[in-house]
Amino acid sequence: MVFDSWSGIIRTIVAAVVAYAVLVAVLRLSGKRTLSKMNAFDLVVTVALGSTLATVVLSSDVALAEGGLALALLVALQFAAAWLATRSALVRRMIKSEPTVVLRDGRLLEDAMRRQRVTPEEVRQAVRSSGSGALEDVAAVVLETDGGFSVIPRQKLGSGSALTDLAGFTGPEGPAGS
Repeated sequence: MVFDSWSGIIRTIVAAVVAYAVLVAVLRLSGKRTLSKMNAFDLVVTVALGSTLATVVLSSDVALAEGGLALALLVALQFAAAWLATRSALVRRMIKSEPTVVLRDGRLLEDAMRRQRVTPEEVRQAVRSSGSGALEDVAAVVLETDGGFSVIPRQKLGSGSALTDLAGFTGPEGPAGS
């Protein structure tokens, strides 16, 4: 079907404008962190917001007030979860993953890769994408909480202080915390 009725078109226009305005207002009130890509939890909330917005705009079964409330609730819950995570280690562990070193001193860490379901090819691709041609030239590859890879070339490792919070990382001066 190409066209159903003018009332459906008008409802879609009104719903899109109102829902978009509500989403923008709520996001501005909640701050930048709400739509960050910091971890998988944030990604799920962002996808849920998009899905909710699409449902409000396209489904006549969802009233604008209900859709606006759903958007506001998702943002409020994301804000509350982020607020609690900054204040409670237990909440932080519940909703966020930890970054994982998958390559260290040019060596693939098979156990870490297996636990994170990462293949050697994916690590090599990340190294190539960073501009390095040899694993031996890389001090570390970290699978970050957002699912992306951070590649630290050997010549840019410095003191390794950005890596000391990673389990099992051994910096130039020995194990973390020693």
